[in-house]
Formats: sequence, C-alpha cells, structure tokens
Amino acid sequence: MAELLTSIFTIIYSCMIIGIFLSAPMGPIGILCVQRTMNNGRNSGFFTGVGAAISDLFYCLLTGLGLSIVINFINDQHDLLQMVGSAILMAYAIYMIIHTPKPRVEDKNQNNSVTQDIVTGFLFTLSNPLIIFLIFPLFARFNFASESYHWYHYIFGYASIVAGALLWWWMITYFVDKVRARFSLSSMFVINRVIGVIMLLVSIYGLFTGVTAYFDL
Repeated sequence: MAELLTSIFTIIYSCMIIGIFLSAPMGPIGILCVQRTMNNGRNSGFFTGVGAAISDLFYCLLTGLGLSIVINFINDQHDLLQMVGSAILMAYAIYMIIHTPKPRVEDKNQNNSVTQDIVTGFLFTLSNPLIIFLIFPLFARFNFASESYHWYHYIFGYASIVAGALLWWWMITYFVDKVRARFSLSSMFVINRVIGVIMLLVSIYGLFTGVTAYFDL
C-alpha cells in the first residue's frame, strides 16, 4: 500500500509540473488570457485558460497513445530518452528566455460568455499541434510511461496535468487582475524569463542524471 501511494504521489507531483510547464510560456494563448483578464475581468481570462487546459489534455492523450505503442522501447531506453527530452527542454527554455512575446490585439469589453471563453481558448490552443513536440520531452523527462503503471496511474496522471494547468491559469489571472494597471508586455517577458530559467535548471538536472545513468558514470 505504501508503495502504491508513493507511486501515485510521484505521478501527481510530476504531472502537475508537466501541466504548469505546458501552460506557463507566454505564447499567444497566454497573452490572450492576460489581455482578457485586463479587458474583461479575471473570469474571462481564467475560463480562456480552462479551454487551453482541455486542449492540452487532448494533445497529452494523443501523445500518450503514441507512447503506449512504443512503451517497451521507452522503458528500455529511458536514460537515453531522458537525455534527449532534457536537451529539447533546454533549447525551449533558452528560446523562452530570449524570446519577446508579441501582443495579440483584441477588442476591449467583448463580454464573452463563459462558454465562448472556454471554446475560443480550446480552439486557439488546438490550432497549435506543435505542442506535441513539447509534451513528448516532458513525458520523457518526468518518466510518465512505465510498464508497471496501471490504468488508475494514468487517470491520476492526466487529471494532475489538467490540475497543474488550471493552477497556473488561476495564479496568473489572479496576479494580473491585482496589478492590471501596471501589467504590460514587459511583464510577460519577465514571466517568460523566470519560467524559462526554472525549466532550464530542471532540464540541466535531467540531462546530467540521464548522462550519468546512460554512461554509468
């Protein structure tokens, strides 16, 4: 029982981090959520993030199905995949640190309904299938694929990814709502740099542990 609880806790913790890392970069959907929070209030921005989280879950499920096909290879080559995944995350983190977000112009006071906010957030994120190339290294880095996992592990895992994404959107919309008068594009750049540095440190650690394990150092 203790081993089961430990494995579930590890999955919840790891997958919440995956959900946060998927949502945190201030790309087009992040900027849209911030703009809606500033223009129409926190609820509008948050429910746009809810739609984005649902889209993230959809792509995570697709990636998970792809991973299940090659799960034996993943388990056999775990250390190699951790190295590759960490290297990809490192490159993405560096891109986040140096990239300047571009604003997405949207009319103020559109007064969208909750359903409209969720649907537009979902479709806006769904229109970027390249997110799979971020999901795969995150799955590899946090080892979200194991032949020892059962169906309930994956239920906890995918639920935790959504929970992590929603936690991020709850925090960012709360923060923007509190400082909306002083929040600007440069603030988004700062958020990107902070998240990028955190992701860079995580990926460096993953690369180091993957290299040492792969080469038996």
